[in-house]
Amino acid sequence: MKVGDKYNIHCYKHNGEAYQASDDTIILDIQDDFIVCGNYMVDVTEPEGHSYKTKELAIIFFYKHNWFNCIAQLKSHGLFYYCNIASPYLVDEKVIKYIDYDLDLRVYPDGGYKILDHNEYNYHKKKMKYPEVIDKIVNKEMAKLIQMKKNKEGPFDKNNIIKYKNIYENIIKNK
Repeated sequence: MKVGDKYNIHCYKHNGEAYQASDDTIILDIQDDFIVCGNYMVDVTEPEGHSYKTKELAIIFFYKHNWFNCIAQLKSHGLFYYCNIASPYLVDEKVIKYIDYDLDLRVYPDGGYKILDHNEYNYHKKKMKYPEVIDKIVNKEMAKLIQMKKNKEGPFDKNNIIKYKNIYENIIKNK
C-alpha cells in the first residue's frame, strides 16, 4: 500500500455477511495507527443489490486500533461527518475491510451531532448474539469518538480535512 494507490472498501456484519462495497478509493496518507483515503463519485453497492453513486468528495479515516471509522463529507452546504462504529480495518489484497456494528455518529456543519441506529444495533445484537465484550467496546468507542469530535481531533480538525482534500486533488490532477 502506498499513497496514490486505489483500493476497494468492503463492509461486513458480525455474522460475516457482506453489507456494503465501494470502489476506487485513493490512499492519501498512511500512519502507524490509521490510514486516510479519499473518493468522489464512487459506486456503492448494498446487499440487496441496490447501488448508488456518491455525490461529494469523501475523506475517510480508518483506524488500526479504534473501533470506528470516520467519513468527512464535503457537501456544497457544509462539512458533514458520518462515523461508523466498526471493527479496526484490515487489508486483504486491494480491499480495505471492516465489520460494521450498526451505531453511527452523524456530525453536522454547525457542530451538532446525533447518535443513529440504536434500534438496528439492539436488533442485530440479539439476532447475531453479539458477545458482552462487543457491547462494552461499542459503548466505549462511541464515547471516545464523541470526545474526539468535541476536542476537534483527527478527522474533526477541519485543517486535516483541507490538507487531505488538497492531497486528493493533486493525486487526481497528476494521474
